[in-house]
Amino acid sequence: MVPTNLGISFTTKFVNQAGALVQVYTDGTVLVTHGGVEMGQGLHTKLAQIAASSFNIPLNAVFISETSTDKVPNASATAASVSSDLYGAAVLDACEQLKARMEPIASKNNFSSFAELVSACYMERIDLSAHGFFVTPDIGFDWKSGKGNVFRYYTSGASFSEVEIDTLTGDFHTRRADLLVDVGFSLNPAIDVGQVEGGFLQGLGWFALEELKWGDKAHKWISPGYLFTSGPGSYKIPTLNDVPSKFNVSLLKNAPNAKAIHFSKAVGEPPFFLASSVFFAIKNAIKSARMESGYNDWFPLDNPATPERIRMACTDEFTRLVVDSDFRPKLSV
Repeated sequence: MVPTNLGISFTTKFVNQAGALVQVYTDGTVLVTHGGVEMGQGLHTKLAQIAASSFNIPLNAVFISETSTDKVPNASATAASVSSDLYGAAVLDACEQLKARMEPIASKNNFSSFAELVSACYMERIDLSAHGFFVTPDIGFDWKSGKGNVFRYYTSGASFSEVEIDTLTGDFHTRRADLLVDVGFSLNPAIDVGQVEGGFLQGLGWFALEELKWGDKAHKWISPGYLFTSGPGSYKIPTLNDVPSKFNVSLLKNAPNAKAIHFSKAVGEPPFFLASSVFFAIKNAIKSARMESGYNDWFPLDNPATPERIRMACTDEFTRLVVDSDFRPKLSV
């Protein structure tokens, strides 16, 4: 069982800024453009939700325009799990500006729909386009004095994993994994659970499957400096078969985070390290196998815990013929 606690913010202060452009049209639809990149993590969906909730309109009335520097310049990288925090706050800032402009018109009339209000604002020559901007507050660390905050807040979690290994082949299978992650008041629980699952599986690949082999003195059949594991035939990423047989993911309830948009927390990268519970479960299983063979001493196990490394660590009458009990396969890095 392994805990994790990941600081959320870019560690370089100036990168913690974001812009967004929100435009409202007379038919009641809204177009949102922001500096983040959608890469399957649900960023567009979350920002559309933020705009829809701000204007109290249906989600299908909000449209997202892909990132473009002619709309939102000087965007920071979509990284460090902070994009929903940064761009969500920028979108909300733009929405609040627009609502403030429309409020005098809204207060004087009883409109039956958002589209009617927008049309009335247009007739009164109200600007229905706004640029939102956000900078992460209260961060900045002075390495000389040791004062300040590197991160805005932390995303925490814990995982429990149970594995089974085949001591003759080195193969392993994750029988069960239980994860609990604190994402504050989730902007979208379905997306966040998927992010936790995906991050965990990506971490499982890094801890137990994905091995780099370069040409060196120990691998003379590979040209020096050439990466041998450069394709699906030799570089193994997680597949459906690597998903734990029982995979339970829970989001911590009733845990608002006042330091991010709508009391939420970042979710992209924090679950990655939770997969280390699989690695250490593998090592515990190897330890049990070694004890059955009469070995209770320390032994090395580097990640990734590939079948070759698992097998050679399971000291028995076969491995004793060729290596010592503390054999450590050479790494190629």
